[in-house]
Amino acid sequence: MNGSFRIGSLFGIPIQLHWTFLVIIPLFAWIIGSQISMTADLLSGLFRVPIDTTYFAQGLAPYIVGAIVALGLFAGVLLHEIAHCIVAKRMGVPINSITLLIFGGVSSMEEKAPDPRVELPMALIGPLSSMAVGVVFIALLYFTAGVVDDLPLAGLLIFLFSYLGLLNIFLFIFNLLPAFPMDGGRVLRAYLAGRMPLHRATKIAADVGKVFAVIFSIVGIILFSPLLILIAFFIFIGAGQESTAIKYNFLLKDVSVGDVMARNVMTISPTTPIREVLDLMYTTKHLGFPVIDRGYLAGMVTLADIHKIPPLDREAMQARDIMTRDVITLSPQAPIIDGLMLMSRYNIGRIPVMDGDRLIGLVTRTDIMKVIEIKDI
Repeated sequence: MNGSFRIGSLFGIPIQLHWTFLVIIPLFAWIIGSQISMTADLLSGLFRVPIDTTYFAQGLAPYIVGAIVALGLFAGVLLHEIAHCIVAKRMGVPINSITLLIFGGVSSMEEKAPDPRVELPMALIGPLSSMAVGVVFIALLYFTAGVVDDLPLAGLLIFLFSYLGLLNIFLFIFNLLPAFPMDGGRVLRAYLAGRMPLHRATKIAADVGKVFAVIFSIVGIILFSPLLILIAFFIFIGAGQESTAIKYNFLLKDVSVGDVMARNVMTISPTTPIREVLDLMYTTKHLGFPVIDRGYLAGMVTLADIHKIPPLDREAMQARDIMTRDVITLSPQAPIIDGLMLMSRYNIGRIPVMDGDRLIGLVTRTDIMKVIEIKDI
């Protein structure tokens, strides 16, 4: 995911932080710290345990406690995502990474069309792990209150355990709402997919998710809660994207790269001047050309490659000076959905089609979208 950097790995799964995570931790610390006394009173009443705030209600202490709670919350989110990934790996789904960002965690999994028999346990384990973490914190809360309540920092421990216990229970409940693409929405899709085609089940689950997103946005406007409005926005967008992806999988399931590719491919040589490449783009309306050197594919030159070069420098440059040498290719037998996924992952618009070492065609995003449009009639 763009804007992320790796911080380590767990169970062989790379863990990444998105830059938004670095923004939300100080914000949460400030929100929690500024309401420390009120929150302690609410937690005390909810769990019926006295909370002594003497040692953490003054000066900078509330904001330090707020940061600890925020980090503890995201540690719970990380455990939630790891639980998803462990079940996925055991059921044969490759895992690319886990990314922590502003609204929680995202697991990147290599899966074309989800199998309901895999998705159901994988979706359930995340909320159940949040419930387990919440129960552990609540158990620690009552243990601290009943056994070591005479310690100077017992009030702080009780506050932290009760707050994190409540947050993880809330995550359990929130994630089980049938608001696709959250876990509850995936459970709903897995249930529906046992009774109808996957793309129809996905559309229904996505529509339910969009209804929840509208409800969240209305409540957010009424309560003047920007966070709830943003969550509603991301649920709405996520539901639409997932529904579209599954629809594309369904429409393209029997289509190969060879069925879609253009066979008459215009190529250029490594010594073609950049000015000539631009003229070819203008006359042919093609925005990229394979570079062929002595009969072999040497690279690709696209409009994006040319844009990286200042206009004055282009006059003295040739295709070999700017071409992408590590070219992604496909075989004509590959499913065309693989091509679409590669284009989305690497943000490219065209992929050469190779039969061994021989260039036999070119498939573009436009070609694929035309097939989708025709098959969707």
